[in-house]
Amino acid sequence: MELTRRDALAALTGTVVAGSAGALTWDRLDENGESSERPTGETLTALAEAVYPSAVENVGEFVETYVVGRASERPEYERGVAETAALVEAYAVDWFDAPVPELAREERDQLLRQLGTQTADPDPDGTDAERVRYYIVNELQYALYTSPTGGELVGIDNPQGHGGGTESYRRGPER
Repeated sequence: MELTRRDALAALTGTVVAGSAGALTWDRLDENGESSERPTGETLTALAEAVYPSAVENVGEFVETYVVGRASERPEYERGVAETAALVEAYAVDWFDAPVPELAREERDQLLRQLGTQTADPDPDGTDAERVRYYIVNELQYALYTSPTGGELVGIDNPQGHGGGTESYRRGPER
């Protein structure tokens, strides 16, 4: 299933943020990133490929539109995303001797598991694992499963924030 920019915009409507759709590019986020040599977008896209099911395609454009749109009017959130992505990069270099985008999908998954993100509570001010859970893992999962394509992957016709279109209103309940 291919994710589209439209999916990302639908996921954004489920949040309070509604930025300008024309300006949702990594340049905006990377200009404010100050804690890593690696662009935040490359790191987040690579991590999304590890978090999302393998059946999902076009992850880069989807993640870019969602994350930049979500951060566009929230400077504190934007800074948290950039700092947390840099944090994950530092762990990747320490543990795997390579930045996140150069790791195989399985290694990226292993990196997140070693960080403890599976069991960490999301907390923007918490431990490294809690911050990664809050700013990266939960955000990426929320974006995917509140989009029409991501919702369809798990059998949700009308994810939160998406009306489902006129077809869903014409169809009766199926059991």
